[in-house]
Amino acid sequence: MADLPTKTVSADVLRDFVAAIFRKAGCDDTEAGCIAFHLVRANLTGHDSHGVIRIPRYIEDIETGRTKIGGSVIVVSESATHALLDGNYAFGQTIGTQAVDIGVAKARAAGMATVALRHSAHLGRIGDWGERAAAAGMISIHFVNVDNGPLVAPFGGTGRRLATDPVCIAIPPMAGRPMLLLDMATAVVAEGKVFVASMGGKPVPGDAMIGPDGKLSNDPATLYGPMVPSGPRNPVNGQGALRAFGEHKGSGLSFMCEILAGVLSGGGTAGPVGDDGLPFSNGMLSIYLDPGRFGAKNFVREAMEYADYVKTSPVAAGVQEVLVPGEPEARNLANREANGVPVLLQTWTALCNIANKLGIAHPA
Repeated sequence: MADLPTKTVSADVLRDFVAAIFRKAGCDDTEAGCIAFHLVRANLTGHDSHGVIRIPRYIEDIETGRTKIGGSVIVVSESATHALLDGNYAFGQTIGTQAVDIGVAKARAAGMATVALRHSAHLGRIGDWGERAAAAGMISIHFVNVDNGPLVAPFGGTGRRLATDPVCIAIPPMAGRPMLLLDMATAVVAEGKVFVASMGGKPVPGDAMIGPDGKLSNDPATLYGPMVPSGPRNPVNGQGALRAFGEHKGSGLSFMCEILAGVLSGGGTAGPVGDDGLPFSNGMLSIYLDPGRFGAKNFVREAMEYADYVKTSPVAAGVQEVLVPGEPEARNLANREANGVPVLLQTWTALCNIANKLGIAHPA
């Protein structure tokens, strides 16, 4: 966002400000701090689409009752190697933390575990959950779906039938090295990237969306409908759809995310919307593996050696270096922790308006 109108805020100041907003909105200190940590970390790692730009939506969801404050996961069923959890529409930052910790504990005891989570409010940046498991020494694989949230057209179609359905794979880190972390939406871009673009941020690629007439577009109005500069952004008002990445490949992967995280968990799929009267929610199927229980004697070291080998590839024209999964996030994190977090001015204004409404002093 270097060439865009932004305000640079230190990570500590931004976390404190965000936590104060959610405390005033009704969260206790622990939950407010958890939400603030994860939203700001999304910004720190360069995933601004899942960071503080989400706060107006989160506050609206609290006010309308779509997201519940102070919730905990409900264990529906479990064994030594699995758990089925229900988030009961509580904050995803709280529910996600609890779900990962359950999966890590089971994998540490049994060598591997599978956790199905349903009915969580927005889970935020899925890379957070991969990082949390990796920091505990576990490999983790996450498939995510969106109940009642179709935004993506399937390959060959123009209508919304799929969601952005992220996939994340994380490997335990080696000291002094960036974590190997794959965290991606199965759409060309996540909906949050279009949200950022609509607020004056980085434009999305020209083929990110498709209109009902089949024409490709990068105009946020394709997804949100007519917009005012700082007004709400609601995909319900748009007639177009996001596109799956990689044509049939991304479309197929997104479809399977809906089956694994939505159908298997009992949480529901991306559509049709409104058939069950329930609000938007995320489902997540997570697999946790203790690398010490499998074949590689020096798993992390060998994984890093392979990463180094991949990076030795000769580069294509116009490319400075080959990157492996997790490197962009690690570099953004180091830069923004040292130099501050760039926040779009429209986003900062929206946060200050919320603070004024709640009676909170905001940073100068």
